[in-house]
Amino acid sequence: MRHPSLIRLSHDHHHGLALALRCRKQALGQLKPTGAQGLKQRAEEVRNFVGVNLRPHFQAEEELVFPHMRDLVSESQPLIEELLKEHEWIRDGADRLQESSSLAKLLFDLGDLLERHIRREERELFPLFESRVTPAEAEKLKVEIEKILAGRDRK
Repeated sequence: MRHPSLIRLSHDHHHGLALALRCRKQALGQLKPTGAQGLKQRAEEVRNFVGVNLRPHFQAEEELVFPHMRDLVSESQPLIEELLKEHEWIRDGADRLQESSSLAKLLFDLGDLLERHIRREERELFPLFESRVTPAEAEKLKVEIEKILAGRDRK
């Protein structure tokens, strides 16, 4: 069971994993519509998901969870640095979907990266957070995470 302070982020991860799977399947021609039309539709879905959901999600992680983990667990630094790089690669990949001539490869690669990234957060970072955070720290973070994510919920 995920710690209550991380549930909203984990829900985003669930939706991100589903999108990652659709990206890979679309790239392999396993979803309809296939071909250029399907690739363009999936690319638009990814750009929308990143813009509406992942940008505030990343903001919550980058401004709240990651700094807190750096302070709480110094050995988490290498993992956090990798996760930050992956955030940048995901944002960059979503931006490149507008102009890419090889949408299938980019969608597949982006779906693969998104899945690996989410799995690392869920399997490595979040359990480490849960094992070290105090109830008071967790509640404070939960409130701050909710504030950031509430902005997207109003849209």
